[in-house]
Amino acid sequence: MGKVENMIKYGFWQSTSIFEIFIPLTLLMLLLTSCMQSQEDHPIAPFELPFQFSLSGNAAAPAQWWLDIDDPALPTLIEHALSDNFSLLIARDRLREARASARQAGARLRPALDGEARGTARRDYQTDRTTNGLLLELAASYEIDLWGRLAAIRDAAVLNSQATQADLFTAATSIAAEVAQTWYRIVETRLQLQLMQKQKETNGHVLELIEVQFRAGQAGAPDVLQQRQLVETNNAELAELQRNLQLLEHGLSLLLGEIPGSYTFPEFSRLPSPPPLPDTGVVIDLLTRRPDIRSSYLLLQAEDKRVAAAVADRLPRLSISAELYTSGSRASDLFNNWFTNLIANLSGPILDGGYRKAEVEKRRAKMDRQLNEYGLTILRAIGEVEDALIQEQTEAEIVDNLGLRLKLAEQTVDHVAVRYRRGAEDYQRVLLALLSYQGLQQKIIKSRRLLINYRIGLYRALGGNIPLETADTGGTSDPDRNL
Repeated sequence: MGKVENMIKYGFWQSTSIFEIFIPLTLLMLLLTSCMQSQEDHPIAPFELPFQFSLSGNAAAPAQWWLDIDDPALPTLIEHALSDNFSLLIARDRLREARASARQAGARLRPALDGEARGTARRDYQTDRTTNGLLLELAASYEIDLWGRLAAIRDAAVLNSQATQADLFTAATSIAAEVAQTWYRIVETRLQLQLMQKQKETNGHVLELIEVQFRAGQAGAPDVLQQRQLVETNNAELAELQRNLQLLEHGLSLLLGEIPGSYTFPEFSRLPSPPPLPDTGVVIDLLTRRPDIRSSYLLLQAEDKRVAAAVADRLPRLSISAELYTSGSRASDLFNNWFTNLIANLSGPILDGGYRKAEVEKRRAKMDRQLNEYGLTILRAIGEVEDALIQEQTEAEIVDNLGLRLKLAEQTVDHVAVRYRRGAEDYQRVLLALLSYQGLQQKIIKSRRLLINYRIGLYRALGGNIPLETADTGGTSDPDRNL
């Protein structure tokens, strides 16, 4: 037991004012505080950012971007996923857990009060007497946070909960984009199935024509066999598309939180054109708009707080405790006599084998690592926006080019088909023109799907908080509320 504690507990405080003890201790604490390192202020970005992106439009980029796409089925699917997706539900649970941890850390800054009631019975077998005893006690304890250690621990926990909330919005953004992109892969596969059925019918009609030519001696057996092979290839491609469609529907069911095969998807078989290009804004706005960047920055601030807590942990701690209790042999005697104890305790590390010093170094290394991860997150975010912009711009040019080539291929098929019927063209030229035309038909569907998916990728890269119900995340968007 320390000297100060002995003086207070055993009555010395009756002749020595409690202020004569605490004032020197407080002055000592304040003197030592000047030796502590101040927390660093981190910039918004660890490097110089470009002013704007390479491309930009004039349309606003709303958080609920799927409402701007001409597709009545998409909003229902995304809203379903935002409500029932299990990954999103797990993210909500993580947020609840982080907020509870922050409240626990904040509770350590307040005094603790414990109550105890105890009853005893002692029997003396020599005198055959039983002595009863009752005790009621209140014990309060409080650590004076002169170094800010407890406040830093609390602040780190609050920042961590705010980062977890940003992670929830990141998950929602990713899930919405993944639902939309998977949905349009389903739409593309449906369109490819319809196209393949038509191509199979066309190839069947060509086969009938060649068989007529073969019976008339105007075509050879290899021509018939090649065309039959093309029809059988169509059958195999139809089976593959059917399989892919089922797998895509299963994947989208999982995103919606549904059992694969149990959900009936809307009958929608049209690939919409992208809305007008959104205003990408200045690059620095991306740091506040993207939740993953906010999360990384909040984690950086949390690590900074943990460094401060580790530094403060190397300094002495001052705590006080008080006890108020009464006892008696009967309940009526309990409140006749009261006893009090007031204890002040000053403790600090002397030898710990360098443990606390190493803890400070470890925390600083984690903070430096988080700073680099924060910078990497910013770089990747800028790269995702630029990639989405150039991909959409290039794909739009490809769609236009495919449309022009498809018209030329159609004219070529018509021309060689007429010449083949007249006997002025061989079958290989017909087959080559037909395969080129049908291949372009398939490519243009895929390219139009890529075009809308690149726009979805741009919306995802630009970020923005998707509106979520707050009831499932603790009822508030402020994670440090009631701390």
